Amino acid sequence: MFDTALTTRDLIFLAQGAGMTIIVTAISVAIGTVLGIIFGVLRYQLGAIWAAPITFVLDIFRSIPLLIQLVLANAFIGTVLRLKMSGFTVACIVLSLYTAAYCAEIVRGGIGAVPDTTRRAARSLGMTWFQDMTYIVLPLATRVALPSWIGLALGVMKDSALVYVVQVTELLKSTQILITRLQEPLFLLMICGAFYFIISFPIARFGGYLEKRWSND
Repeated sequence: MFDTALTTRDLIFLAQGAGMTIIVTAISVAIGTVLGIIFGVLRYQLGAIWAAPITFVLDIFRSIPLLIQLVLANAFIGTVLRLKMSGFTVACIVLSLYTAAYCAEIVRGGIGAVPDTTRRAARSLGMTWFQDMTYIVLPLATRVALPSWIGLALGVMKDSALVYVVQVTELLKSTQILITRLQEPLFLLMICGAFYFIISFPIARFGGYLEKRWSND
């Protein structure tokens, strides 16, 4: 007969960790997506030479492991800048920039997939550059970029497990705390995995729904 020391209070503790994971992910993906759209449009419009400084900075965030970024950012803000900033804020800043670096490439690729003839037709109708981007290019690019963006959002959600290094108690850290106390690693990790699945499954299904709906338009 299976027996466990896990209590309802422990499940609530895990749910609170899952809530922190959702909050950190939502904030980071929202801010990172906005920045990614801006950087992606700039990279596409400016060309390789003029966009080189932006590309270089984004490559830094894509190249350095997220764990190292979190540790360095936390040390830099606290030691060099001497700013009192919570681990939650540091985590959101780093994850937002990390998301923006990848999202910029997704946006740039999506814009590049829009045929030049479509853009020229829009401009021939008297549309300004801003109107062309807002009403023609970005809506079409969104359809192309959505699958990659969904994958990015899910990846950021899982990568948020690393924010424990800046003292943020998210889902995985909560699980580790209970493993230390209850000594039931396999069972607790199964519950942790179930929480991650519950969080990520609706996002993946919603993305699939939008893809299917847009393909029928």
